[in-house]
Amino acid sequence: MNDINPNALDKAVKYLLEKQYPEGYWNAHLETNCCMEAQWLLASVFCSIDYDKNPEIVSYILSCQRSDGSWEVYHGAENGDVNTTLECYFALRLTGHSPEAPYMKNARQWLLNNHWHKHIRVFTKYWLALFGEWQWEYTPALPPEIIYFPKWFPFNIYRFAAWARATIVPLCVVTSQRPVKRMPDSLRLDELFPEGRSTAIMEAQNSEKSAIFSFKTFFGAVDKALHFYNGKSRNYTIHKMARKKAMQWILEHQDDDGFWGGIQPPWIYGIIAMKLEGFDFDQENMAKAINALNLHWTESTPNGRRIKASESPVWDTILALNALMDAGKDASTPEVSKAVDYLLSKENKYYGDWAQTVGYNIEPSGWAFQRENKFYPDIDDTAVAITALKKFRNSLPANDAKIGRIDASIERAAKWLLAMQSKNGGWGAFDKDNTSSFVTKIPFCDFGEVLDPPSVDVSAHVIEALLVSGMTKDDEPVKRALDFIFSEQEDDGSWFGRWGINYIYGTWCALTALSACGFGMEDLRIRKAADFLLSKQNPDGGWGENAATYMQPSTQCASTASQTAWAVIALSSLKDSSLDKSIQNGLDFLKRTQTADGTWNEEEFTGTGFPGYGFGAKADLREGTPLPQGKELSRGFMLKYGFYCHYFPIAALAREKR
Repeated sequence: MNDINPNALDKAVKYLLEKQYPEGYWNAHLETNCCMEAQWLLASVFCSIDYDKNPEIVSYILSCQRSDGSWEVYHGAENGDVNTTLECYFALRLTGHSPEAPYMKNARQWLLNNHWHKHIRVFTKYWLALFGEWQWEYTPALPPEIIYFPKWFPFNIYRFAAWARATIVPLCVVTSQRPVKRMPDSLRLDELFPEGRSTAIMEAQNSEKSAIFSFKTFFGAVDKALHFYNGKSRNYTIHKMARKKAMQWILEHQDDDGFWGGIQPPWIYGIIAMKLEGFDFDQENMAKAINALNLHWTESTPNGRRIKASESPVWDTILALNALMDAGKDASTPEVSKAVDYLLSKENKYYGDWAQTVGYNIEPSGWAFQRENKFYPDIDDTAVAITALKKFRNSLPANDAKIGRIDASIERAAKWLLAMQSKNGGWGAFDKDNTSSFVTKIPFCDFGEVLDPPSVDVSAHVIEALLVSGMTKDDEPVKRALDFIFSEQEDDGSWFGRWGINYIYGTWCALTALSACGFGMEDLRIRKAADFLLSKQNPDGGWGENAATYMQPSTQCASTASQTAWAVIALSSLKDSSLDKSIQNGLDFLKRTQTADGTWNEEEFTGTGFPGYGFGAKADLREGTPLPQGKELSRGFMLKYGFYCHYFPIAALAREKR
């Protein structure tokens, strides 16, 4: 470790300014598990796509293999993940890797020892079925006729979360056709079925019967009926019309950069759906989708090339702006001014899927996470963007021409946020009142979260945005949001973190919003939250928590820069002298661990995609595991934001300077 650096903030700001792109944005890497790379390789084989950088992608997969032969969902996971390992193994086999290679034998032994066939999720079964390694009749049916279901119907596509919806529609086209691409015997997975495929599939079916799902028998019967219908309906006029309608929805929802919703699964399945529907590689939508690989959807690393699960230039730019302005930069700083111009250019102007529930009487606004995602503006991004724009606006001269444009943008975005408030007072990520737990019961929904209910972290950011937009804690929307946040507080004083790991993240978000509303240490609920953070501080002065806390909340881990910064920001927002020593110890940890070039090294994943419960909200683990997973989060999806270890330490160190 370095000695404590008195110029840590200046060095960090300099580093960040140097990372800005000429267009005005920041875009850090967004790392996740190797399913992204494996699924691309599987899709490229299935669709006969010749991508010249596939060998680099293979190299990246191999570099991520654990010593026990498996692949994991997040860095440092206690155990490997059966789905990621199976998909990586399968991708390597199909790209010519011998099953007798030492690394392949190692992976295969791990899979067999962990009875892989009893534990894989729906998505993994679909990949096996595409190549005839699993029978389609033992995968959940998704008929394209779902595209016709009215909005009041329990299984209308708009009842699903945005990410699930964008994935389900192309999967309906794929699974309804039950395609199989038979591979040469030398590339088949016989070695993973030592007792034969039929035995493995039957054992998997029997193990699923013991799983605890409400309406299990009912939905099992429905699934069988749908399989029967799919098998008989291929020549039905309504079935053909439904497939055509689903394809129309897919094509209409494609973004300009070739992706859908700015995430990997709809892109992968969209390509396969178009291939099955006869689209040539030079057809406009297909060409855009494949060309996305050459734009910004892959990135080179020292260990090979990885496929992005998503990309975050808008989110990164918002966070960079907030950090820089906290550190004293303002409208007179060229990099800050350029970033604001970029941000204003990315304000949403489209009626996306959100309008299906909110209506069309609200002017479109908000910001997406990604650069070209026009159908799914993100409530969290929008809230934090408002706070950044307001800081910038307040640093402008009174007669500056930008003020009118910024004020109009903030006003539109705030009105859109208010329209997106759910009945319980909180906000989800993309949709309003996306809470119909009935849809989580269908067999398809075993892969992770399919709902987008309100969360404390997003709601807290919205409260801060509404306050800087001119509201007070006594305004009805804020009062309802505060009631929601307090109702979600845990017995130990913390809050669950839906979009960041985990209780440190949730507690940081809640405390900073509550502090902005005037709540302080005299409130027992606030004191309890502060005591929670104090109890989690490590001897080195930092804070740390890993994704295992989604299944075992008491887990405490090695300190990280991002989580230390969250805790420091939360505690310092309370402005109580009794917290000063703990805050200073956290700041000293950040100064001591800063690298020579001004940033922080952080291998840990501190971002969350899916906790893996199935219904998108906090789970009561005392009632049993919602989906079959342990601390490895085999139904979860975790993220490493490349600059989380940089933006937030800047904001924390800036508080000491002030």
